[in-house]
Amino acid sequence: MTGTTAWPGVSYPLGATYDGVGTNFALFSEAAGRVELCLFDATRPAGSAASAAEERVALTEVDGYIWHGYLRGVGPGQRYGFRVHGDYDPAAGRRCNPAKLLLDPYAKAIEGDVRWGQPVFGYQFGQPDEPDHTDSAPFVPRCVVANPYFDWGNDRQPRTPYHQSVIYEAHVRGLTRLHPAVPPEQRGTYAGLAHPVVIEHLLDLGVTAVELMPVHQFVSYGFLTERGLSNYWGYNTIGFFSPHNAYSSWGQLGEQVPEFKSMVRALHEAGLEVILDVVYNHTAEGNHLGPTLSFRGIDNANYYRLTEGPDRSHYFDTTGTGNSLLMSSPHVLQLIMDSLRYWVLEMHVDGFRFDLASALARQFHEVDRLSAFFDLVQQDPVVSQAKLIAEPWDVGAGGYQVGNFPPLWTEWNGKYRDAVRDFWRGEPASLPEFASRLTGSADLYDSDNRHPIASINFVTCHDGFTLADLVSYDRKHNDANAEDNADGTDDNRSWNCGVEGPSDDPAVLALRARQERNFLATLLLSQGVPMLLAGDELRRTQRGNNNAYCQDNDTSWLHWPAEATITTEVETNRAGTGPSLDSFVRKLIRLRAEHPVFRRRRFFTGEAGRSRPDHLGDIRWLTPAADEMTESDWAAGFAKSLTVFLNGDAITEPDPRGQRISDDSFLLMFNAAEHDLDFTIPAEEFGDQWLSEIDTGEPQPPPGGPASVKPGDTLTLASRSLRLLRRA
Repeated sequence: MTGTTAWPGVSYPLGATYDGVGTNFALFSEAAGRVELCLFDATRPAGSAASAAEERVALTEVDGYIWHGYLRGVGPGQRYGFRVHGDYDPAAGRRCNPAKLLLDPYAKAIEGDVRWGQPVFGYQFGQPDEPDHTDSAPFVPRCVVANPYFDWGNDRQPRTPYHQSVIYEAHVRGLTRLHPAVPPEQRGTYAGLAHPVVIEHLLDLGVTAVELMPVHQFVSYGFLTERGLSNYWGYNTIGFFSPHNAYSSWGQLGEQVPEFKSMVRALHEAGLEVILDVVYNHTAEGNHLGPTLSFRGIDNANYYRLTEGPDRSHYFDTTGTGNSLLMSSPHVLQLIMDSLRYWVLEMHVDGFRFDLASALARQFHEVDRLSAFFDLVQQDPVVSQAKLIAEPWDVGAGGYQVGNFPPLWTEWNGKYRDAVRDFWRGEPASLPEFASRLTGSADLYDSDNRHPIASINFVTCHDGFTLADLVSYDRKHNDANAEDNADGTDDNRSWNCGVEGPSDDPAVLALRARQERNFLATLLLSQGVPMLLAGDELRRTQRGNNNAYCQDNDTSWLHWPAEATITTEVETNRAGTGPSLDSFVRKLIRLRAEHPVFRRRRFFTGEAGRSRPDHLGDIRWLTPAADEMTESDWAAGFAKSLTVFLNGDAITEPDPRGQRISDDSFLLMFNAAEHDLDFTIPAEEFGDQWLSEIDTGEPQPPPGGPASVKPGDTLTLASRSLRLLRRA
């Protein structure tokens, strides 16, 4: 506490910046008539019922609507917030209310959580046009001045090329909350994710990157708190620079920052990249009836997209959360770019997955691939070099934009997920699109000179069924969410293999296990960048819940093999269907890593390879009888099987040293039919001898290894199975 006025300080950088002697504070607000910096006694935690001692320091220096001041002697651990004095006129888009303590949009650390009730709302309940004058300080989180100094040692970003990447989507808390080998105090935290036993599992699988669900500071919805639930997924950001404090095992007074950095350093030492799922499309303040926690009270009209017309009290919402950030505002764009650069330069992360990325491209009404946001990312020397992954849709009109993002970006390929699910559940007329998705989705990405790596392929992700549930449920079972099972999608494209939910029927369990292997093999042998959902390798189930966003409990957490509470169904599957699924995943990832024919950097062309001038080309499509696929074969709605020849001698792109790449050649045989089917080995020009590498119908390799087959031989593929043969 200073007890004095602030020195003038500087207007840049925004936020609280400690220099070793004191801290500079800077806040943008065009709506403010006066701004007070509020300092709090370090002995009183945020969110406590008792009002902590508060000292208010007027920020009298203003440059370009940035209010700033420097306080000597104030350093790391200091709690603070802002009070902004200005007009409260919702119809005009103004919502300033100095009774509400506001979080710094640039806070590097945040302490505490929201205690829901009237004080956190800027208006009086039942009278939204009337301001509420209750002090919110005892009920809201507070910012913490963070120490920027950290010993990174020799930390280096792995910089794994996209075509060599295998992404593992995980939740910081859920990944280790039940891990028996992680110390109890570290479970569900950044330190837990960095524990050697967790890193060993990731390396053993062969993944190259972890994509973490939101770790920016977020708050839970009030209605979930009332139901005894919480915002587990975290798509409700309130601090775009601060690691979420509840994931810290070190405490909450700014220590989440060094703990997060330590996690990144440990993962980098193991060669693993860290990709963050970021939510820059909206904030946790919700719609016009939402709380006043930060942006709304600082400068509502400059941060949020408001409805047009004489009444600007409502928000233009393309996110389904109540608000959308104003992407035509230079201050919003600066906030996002400053945040991205901070996480790369100061926190050393390797990339970002942008939630509802289409909303970021809505500078005006339509989704615009030439919007200011994309321009800024393109020219930024830091952000443009990170991995940039778009979730290419939002909930607004015209929001589904798979295949339409600029060349610098990769995309979650929702069409891949849908096509692969349709094929393996036996949907008619699904073969042509399945073939396109298998080979990198050139129809989506080739026209503007993008490559197969533009497609982030996935069959499951956090949103929807897990892999075990995808083959165990026809319908969602979201009753635990207390929304009358009305939440979550009904378009699951799943198949329960004959029984809805848990089963002890050996035939059903065997079929489910085979379908799991089919999905995983397809994913990891497809062109593009594969993404696995954490726990799928352990047959994690959410018991049919396809929208577990509010389930911070046993439903969402990973059950590790040694955990006593692992479900009976998972144990039965693991014990009764051959080798464990995680060993199958390891084998597939290793196979992918060893053979560049499965991770080509260019699309297939059909042209002949240089060393085999036999017009085979780089890919050939064959019927199960080994005949060339014809237009009528592709058009047959009942077709559920084919053979794909991948020519390892026809990879045209060179390796990084300029040497031509050559690889083994493979036959991929797919049988999604309900019955066993005979496949003929193609003519001698394709290869003299073939060895089986993967057979999802026979998970246990035969004694002595697989026998070789030759042209003209017939192989019987079990119903709904996949076979991979390598040319000997």
